[in-house]
Amino acid sequence: MVQSYMFPIPERNHAMRWRFALAACCGLLPAVALADDKPAQKPVKSEVPYKLTDTKHVLVRAKINGKGPFNMILDTGAPAVFITKPLAKKVGVDLDEKGWGTFTNFELEGGLKVEKVKSRVEDLVQIDGMNSMGLAGVELHGVIGYNVLAKFRIDYDFTADKLTFESLPGFDPPAPEKIDLKGGDDIQSMGPMVKFLAALTGIKPNFETAPRGFVGLEFDDTKGAVVVKRVYADGPAEKAGIKPGDVIEGVKAVNVESGKDLARALAKAGVGTKLRFTVKRGDKTEELTVELGKGL
Repeated sequence: MVQSYMFPIPERNHAMRWRFALAACCGLLPAVALADDKPAQKPVKSEVPYKLTDTKHVLVRAKINGKGPFNMILDTGAPAVFITKPLAKKVGVDLDEKGWGTFTNFELEGGLKVEKVKSRVEDLVQIDGMNSMGLAGVELHGVIGYNVLAKFRIDYDFTADKLTFESLPGFDPPAPEKIDLKGGDDIQSMGPMVKFLAALTGIKPNFETAPRGFVGLEFDDTKGAVVVKRVYADGPAEKAGIKPGDVIEGVKAVNVESGKDLARALAKAGVGTKLRFTVKRGDKTEELTVELGKGL
């Protein structure tokens, strides 16, 4: 007669469980990876060119839904990205009943991209007034606030010509909510009042500024030399023959020993300007002419 059991013998099963638990605690069992484990994302750094406006606001250039560039102020006191109504219409942003819209693509000069950015569309009195009198020196199109800035650790160095944005993987700032932009009647009347004063006094904004030229390369500033780190495909530098690893020794017959020297040499060079670069590649030094293009 064969006898069957629905469960293992209790004493033996109990002993086996204790041996398994002891082995696991002592690290004698092989580690088993969980099926849903994912490799941690690494922070990504981007260098974003900026300038200080005449009013000393930090200004960067951005493309919205592939259109631009547009002049945006970095504003840590703003809860979200704000753009003007004309700009929203130009880039094709659909608004909800509360005046919110979402960008499909939002790109800062330097290659930093943020997808699905929620933005408030509002003609801010500050932007309206500054544009009416040309106070910033350029036409402003909006501000970049918390819901984008909070995604990054940002290094501000006003002795350099770029800001460093480092992504914060795993952190997603909460969506901006309950923003009351109406304020008091006094605040709302400032925009039209500034426009009226500008017209009364004959002040006209002058935004006829030449955009700076685009070289299309990244470099490392180390040990008294400026070494090309990356060359953008189809950019002016690549077309001129500059390659990664080249050492930039001069621009316009001016010696280049640091990144600051290079920045000064390029500071006032506009789109279409032809500059003679002196580069060293291995033991050979040659001169290459770069015709600056148009960046963002």
